[in-house]
Amino acid sequence: MAQSNCTQVTKFSLVGFTEDSVSQVYLFLLFLLTYLVTIVGNLGIIILIRASPHLHSPMYHFLGSLAFVDLCSSTVITPKMLVDLMSEKKSIAYAGCVAQVFLFQFFGITECFLLAAMAYDRYVAICHPLLYPLVMSPKCCFQLVTASYLVGLTNGMGQTISMSTLSFCSSSVINLFFCDISPLISLSTSDTTLSHTILITAASLFGVSSSLVILLSCVAIIPTILSINSAEGKRKAFSTCTSHLTTVSIFYGACFFMYLFPSSDSSRAADKWAVVLYTVVTPMLNSLIYSLRNNEVKEALRRLTKIR
Repeated sequence: MAQSNCTQVTKFSLVGFTEDSVSQVYLFLLFLLTYLVTIVGNLGIIILIRASPHLHSPMYHFLGSLAFVDLCSSTVITPKMLVDLMSEKKSIAYAGCVAQVFLFQFFGITECFLLAAMAYDRYVAICHPLLYPLVMSPKCCFQLVTASYLVGLTNGMGQTISMSTLSFCSSSVINLFFCDISPLISLSTSDTTLSHTILITAASLFGVSSSLVILLSCVAIIPTILSINSAEGKRKAFSTCTSHLTTVSIFYGACFFMYLFPSSDSSRAADKWAVVLYTVVTPMLNSLIYSLRNNEVKEALRRLTKIR
């Protein structure tokens, strides 16, 4: 009966990082700079890969797709966060919240599987170089990227359906700087069994499976790298794996911390900064790690600037 008298909220209030106005200005400038680097870096990678024939290979096909996903996922969260840092009232309409949940979950899981595809690509390139052109054909690359988007779409729709089953009567304050399914479940006044099940199943099935592909690929690559006689060959192979593992560790570490471990009042501040890692920092780091440390990308950039 209590639920039947519940008036569904039309908007949510968002809790930022701090109420101190000076700190908010500093955070605004920090996140604005980070977002600008993210836009320039990822757009630059996409344009460079399309413009340079030397980068028309499976590895850079995946990298271009990853840059696009990073650009989109960052744009779903950061502009709204920047506006709220400079606003007195931090709120989001219910429809906007639903859209944010869908897009964030869609691009998040898509990135998981793109990272897994990139790990598999490096495994084939290093461990089976003679079979590489056959295995990583344009058709296979297209299928892997398409599958990543389809899995992401499935997750986004599942979490959106999960949100639609929730009721919010007693409070509309989300203790986060954007709408995500985990704090919404905690905020709900209705039965959250189905939502919890969908969330844990998706995090375990999609997150764990894609991380296992990455882990197994890296484990299989290590013996092959150690058997390389050339010191330069070892250095190049290790550099590629280290770059990938750095990004993967930050991304998956933050995701697992947020979704697979229950939060408490004392850990909510840590949760927020964990979310910042994969919503704000990781999209920026990907463009830096995968491009600035890559000699082929830097050489393609030199050739392109010389032609212009």
